[in-house]
Amino acid sequence: MVKRTDSTGNWQLFDNKRVGYNPDNDVLRPNLSNTECTTCVEIDMLSNGWKLRNTDTDGNASGGTYIYMAFAESPLVGTNNIPATAR
Repeated sequence: MVKRTDSTGNWQLFDNKRVGYNPDNDVLRPNLSNTECTTCVEIDMLSNGWKLRNTDTDGNASGGTYIYMAFAESPLVGTNNIPATAR
């Protein structure tokens, strides 16, 4: 889930359960009447996070400020079985 905080913009939600996989990840924008965008290429989902694929103002504007929330299906762990810390 991503939202730009220094400008008006759309909420964006990504998941790995609906149709679409890198680079064809569908995005939900729950604040719009046409909630699902099946032609948007926004991110690549990776084993340790995500990679932004464009520079649209909702998700990756130069100098933009964003909040995000992410959950891992299978979090990475170190050799001591403690979940890895994000950087």
